[in-house]
Amino acid sequence: MTPFRTFRPAHAAALLAGAAALGLLTGCGDGGATAGGPQTLSGTAAPATGSAGTAPATSATSAPGRPADSAPGTPSARTGTPAGRGPAAGTPSASAGGGRAGAGGSRCHTSELRASVGRNDPGAGQENFPVVLTNVSGRTCTVYGYPGAAFVDAAGRRLGPDPVRSPARPTRVTLPPGRSAWAGLSFSNPQISGARTAVPAALVVTPPDERDPLKVVWKGGEVPVGGNASSVRLTPFSPGTGP
Repeated sequence: MTPFRTFRPAHAAALLAGAAALGLLTGCGDGGATAGGPQTLSGTAAPATGSAGTAPATSATSAPGRPADSAPGTPSARTGTPAGRGPAAGTPSASAGGGRAGAGGSRCHTSELRASVGRNDPGAGQENFPVVLTNVSGRTCTVYGYPGAAFVDAAGRRLGPDPVRSPARPTRVTLPPGRSAWAGLSFSNPQISGARTAVPAALVVTPPDERDPLKVVWKGGEVPVGGNASSVRLTPFSPGTGP
């Protein structure tokens, strides 16, 4: 009969140390799971990140070789976006040029435009003038909608009522450098309508969404400024310099 073998003191000490270490690792994992910490899909505790909606831990432990704020699939505490990815969709880039739009450009500013009035194209008792804006800048920009317009005398006083906008649907017009857009300005022939008239010194034109106007010398003769049929009408901008 084979006698029982006894463990040596050194072997017993090694086994006790191993059991203690195993108990310590199990306690760290359970503590993270039962402390209300975030859970991963596998049911184990996710490391604390300090992102929005999660209170940052005052002292975090993580697996060796993996920082607590860089675990795959967890939000980055610094950016609020998934670690290792770029800006979230819909977030403006810091190098987007101060809000300038892409290939279409942003709206044209008064300082980038030159105003002019084209040749009269009369018809059916109407006087029809194209009001033209030309892009004189070095970039592409856009105009959208109606111009502001007013006839003025030599002293800069307004003549007649505000123009009326025609019921048309505006479209955005893209203007590369040197290109133009036009809006129609029309009124009834004063000799036919019997409206009170004046001969303006200039037409003041304000580009859409701008405050600073442009002044154009008026060469179109008398315009209605009072009485019946004195309305001046405007159409929205279209590409080109006129019909």
